[in-house]
Amino acid sequence: MIIIKSNREIDYMRKAGKVVEEALLRMEEVIKPGITTVYLDRIAEEFIRSQDAVPSFKGYYGFPSSICTSINQEVVHGIPDRNRVLQEGDIISIDCGAILNGYQGDAARTLPVGKVSDGAKNLINVTRDSFFKGVEKAIVGNRLSDISSAIQTYVESFGYSIVRDYVGHGIGKDMHEEPEVPNFGRPGRGPKLLHGMVLAIEPMVNAGKYYVSVQSNDWTVVTDDSSLSSHYENTVAILDNGPEILTFSQQR
Repeated sequence: MIIIKSNREIDYMRKAGKVVEEALLRMEEVIKPGITTVYLDRIAEEFIRSQDAVPSFKGYYGFPSSICTSINQEVVHGIPDRNRVLQEGDIISIDCGAILNGYQGDAARTLPVGKVSDGAKNLINVTRDSFFKGVEKAIVGNRLSDISSAIQTYVESFGYSIVRDYVGHGIGKDMHEEPEVPNFGRPGRGPKLLHGMVLAIEPMVNAGKYYVSVQSNDWTVVTDDSSLSSHYENTVAILDNGPEILTFSQQR
């Protein structure tokens, strides 16, 4: 069942989204070669708790950290580690969530570490831009797969592939609600978009093939061909006057 949010509930989610956005910006400011992923996790958790919010991910199905940190060929769900040191030329995907007043915010960014290759820059940019291509279709009266198709069409026009095994989702009091939001598919399918739906739209884009596997820690997802992967996500409210991105207020 898709849960329609009231304007009051969306305002709660807007506040949670601002916490997530600020946490991501604080991490972006310190990313450089030589820092550890657990340092980023500490920055995120300390900030989220300072805002009277709670990290969404910590303890979620046993996940041990407040953020996910996925590097290079890691797609999603990487676990911060004090021994994982960022290197010049890496790209890192940071997924962050917060609960405030009982409502969730969820967003992800892929960021360069120092100077990265032109190929890595392009992958990051295409992933981010594909999200906005999807949001253009997130309007009342469209179908859910209109978002999915727009993302896939844009990504594949650059020769990249969209991950099939992991998708976006509805979000509200729970992190994962109906409906699933694939980043691929034909337009004109799925539920009709209505005022009050809130979706976490999150393209995951591989430089190579779309096949992925879960590592032995039962969390970290990697590309099967070891190609780079990028992730970009925001929490989006479907409103009568157009979509509102609840975890994004700056051009980042």
